[in-house]
Amino acid sequence: MSQQFQNQFELCLRSRSTLLVVVTHEEERAVRLIRESCGRLGAACRSWDSAGGMKLLTGERPDPQPLRDPIAALEFAEAAEDPTVFIFRDLHELWTHSEVKRKLRSVAQALRTRPASLVVTCPTAALPEELHDEAVVLRLPLPSLSELQGLLGQLTRDIPDRVRLTPLGREKIVQAARGMSENQARQAFARALAVDGYLDEQDIQSITAEKKEIVRRGSTLEFFSPAETIADVGGLDLLKDWLRLREQGFGQEAHDYGLPEPKGILLLGIPGTGKSLTAKMIANLWQLPLLRLDAGALFGSLVGESEDRTRRALAVAEAIAPCVLWVDEIEKSFTLGHGDSGTSQRVFATLLTWMQEKTAPCFMVATANNVQGLPAELMRRGRFDEIFFLDLPTAEERRQIFEVHLRRRRRLPAGYDLDRLVAESAGYVGAEIEQAIVDALFVSFSQGMREVTTDDIAAALRRQIPLSTSQRETVDTLREWLQSGRAQSASFARPRDSRLPAESVPGNRGPASEH
Repeated sequence: MSQQFQNQFELCLRSRSTLLVVVTHEEERAVRLIRESCGRLGAACRSWDSAGGMKLLTGERPDPQPLRDPIAALEFAEAAEDPTVFIFRDLHELWTHSEVKRKLRSVAQALRTRPASLVVTCPTAALPEELHDEAVVLRLPLPSLSELQGLLGQLTRDIPDRVRLTPLGREKIVQAARGMSENQARQAFARALAVDGYLDEQDIQSITAEKKEIVRRGSTLEFFSPAETIADVGGLDLLKDWLRLREQGFGQEAHDYGLPEPKGILLLGIPGTGKSLTAKMIANLWQLPLLRLDAGALFGSLVGESEDRTRRALAVAEAIAPCVLWVDEIEKSFTLGHGDSGTSQRVFATLLTWMQEKTAPCFMVATANNVQGLPAELMRRGRFDEIFFLDLPTAEERRQIFEVHLRRRRRLPAGYDLDRLVAESAGYVGAEIEQAIVDALFVSFSQGMREVTTDDIAAALRRQIPLSTSQRETVDTLREWLQSGRAQSASFARPRDSRLPAESVPGNRGPASEH
């Protein structure tokens, strides 16, 4: 990753780009890499910040006066006669200062005939409108696996007796740190050493926990450790078969065979049929980290801030990859309205481009309840490997859902009349069946903590008004979408032109899972 950044940076210098904006939170690492590039190109390197002024980082000429004033520092850069790269660390804090902004533009233009370039390091790519035409934006990616391995090697080189890791254990430690910055990984490794004086495989869990907290602080991603297994999802047999078939798609053997890594799936359907649960189940089934993208947290008030947050979140997902990236209710997250000056369209376009062009093994699971709210460009092939529809559960699936939730609450399904419950729950989604069991348990608990019975659950079902009744028109519209052949059922295969199975028409209902 660092080498790729340096190659791009050096290409910009050779092509006489005079204003480079390096977007990163890793200021120290960015300065180090720029210094290395200057050394290879035979250019001097100077750094300016608002506290220390101008300082010489490479080369033989003495430092000038501190030059803490940004205008004076820019004038000094403008007068450079030798090949020099000037790194300005805090200049983005002055984006709104009209005099500084004007001087920056003027110096960038003047340096086209001089051997110097300006580099501004900043944590966001939200540039002033006036600088868009002058600046070349480079993004410093998070450290790669090999870079983290090198960092761990540096930290442990002088203390080999305190490292109790097999080669596989060392690989797992480094894998646990993927998605961290260089400084965050260094601190995580050092803290793991400080706990008991040794670095061993028991520290993998603490490093993973630290990474979860770092990802959470970023506010746009949430790190999950899902416990849901494939047995916790009732029904959806076709979807489960599809997932099992692609379970090995991230391995080296699949790559050598010529198989592309799975891109992702879109889960459509009726609310409460288990779409969110399925996202968690996939991560557990494939033993991959699960990241949930909080689309609401992507939007900021500054021009360009929302798009930049989106890119940063996706960059973290790529750094942690292989992983599952979960976007819940995507039709609500990226509503393409007209009252936000086009921000939602730009954020959505950023996500679509990433979905199409990504090379990192990030398997995206998007869920949606409102089919009409999805734009056509999201649905086309190439964005997802498959689009699955989760319908109302069939009788067999409802039986499985009852079994799942009874076992989850330490009840044996054999002790209940499942045939009766399946018949009385026609038209109910998994979430409604679960709630009926919970309601029945509350009733039996309040009556002297007696054991819950089939009658209790059946009564709880009758008290509910299922979604298929209260939202009949919406459910019918969704199911017509499946019947028209625009998605694959998650539960059963059928010929393209055939009708839904008899059990899936209103009255007997159709396929889905528990919630």
